[in-house]
Amino acid sequence: QVQLVESGGGPVQAGGSLRLACAASGRTFSTYYMGWFRQAPGKEREWVAAITWSGDREYYADSVKGRFTISRENAKNTVYLQMNSLKLEDTAIYYCAARSHSLSVIRSTPGEYDYWGQGTQVTVSS
Repeated sequence: QVQLVESGGGPVQAGGSLRLACAASGRTFSTYYMGWFRQAPGKEREWVAAITWSGDREYYADSVKGRFTISRENAKNTVYLQMNSLKLEDTAIYYCAARSHSLSVIRSTPGEYDYWGQGTQVTVSS
């Protein structure tokens, strides 16, 4: 069982930056494939980025490519999402998710993940 807790969300002006963190419990974090999703009001949950258990591969949705960076520190049981050049349309609740025993492929649908955090709100204003 893995518990995930997101932090780092908040209000930010368009063009600004935020760094989200997701802290995981458990001693097997280093074996988990991690992802970030987001959900805006009235919309479906949308995949944002993912990273393999070793951190050797990262994957991004086209909407955030070049602006967001996912990373992880296995020694700290934490995965990060650095968000730069934020836009109004990035406003959403951001969730981290974990999947055990994954190959190094893109995992972009919610059903592919085993564990979820409660989310952190990001609000981008003009």
